[in-house]
Amino acid sequence: MDVIELLPRLHLLRFPVGQAYLWRDGDDLTLIDAGPAGSGARIAALAGAAGRVRRVVLTHFHEDHVGGAGEVAALTGAEVVAHTLEAPVVRGEVQGPPPVFEEWERPLHADAVRRLPQGGFDRPARVTEVSDGDVLDFGGGARVVHVPGHTDGSIALHLPRHGVLFTGDAVAASPADGSVMLGVFNVERDRAVDSFRRLADLDAEVACFGHGDPVTGGAAQALRVSVRACGAVG
Repeated sequence: MDVIELLPRLHLLRFPVGQAYLWRDGDDLTLIDAGPAGSGARIAALAGAAGRVRRVVLTHFHEDHVGGAGEVAALTGAEVVAHTLEAPVVRGEVQGPPPVFEEWERPLHADAVRRLPQGGFDRPARVTEVSDGDVLDFGGGARVVHVPGHTDGSIALHLPRHGVLFTGDAVAASPADGSVMLGVFNVERDRAVDSFRRLADLDAEVACFGHGDPVTGGAAQALRVSVRACGAVG
């Protein structure tokens, strides 16, 4: 796990597949996504040196985002939070729908699966359910933004006071050149594009993606430029 400081109170946690973010309000920490299975102990140890993890907010149910959540919760007592449509999948009560792949996405997905840890992972015992427009008590008020398309219950988090946006996999940065792009492996591309447009309308200076380097300045403009191109070919 690589740890990269983006802002004095914001760190990027990078894994072989995907990434998570740690936000600090004094001694209170919020984890946005939790990495793949086996990540929980390393995250808890890192966080323990800086404060206490109060909550883990999951942007969606995919394994590279939820795999460490149960372990982090068990080790720290953190509350686990997910959209009401994702929570049953996170708890293991139902199976989430698979992506509808573009042909060019298939080899990318196969490579990601190859690099993920094999076997199961500890699921959180309890999940607090949230919906669009709910405000979470961190970062001066973190607004939940429902962004369906990647999964049905995908969420983003917008911290207006700090100009920070966590997009989950609704948006990504290209591994080739770092340009902002629509996230891949979506269940419904048209809804994903609509969600991308919604995020581009927000006032964000920093955008933190589930995959790829964050945009640490002028994020709203970068998203708007990309979503226009995305819509033109959608």
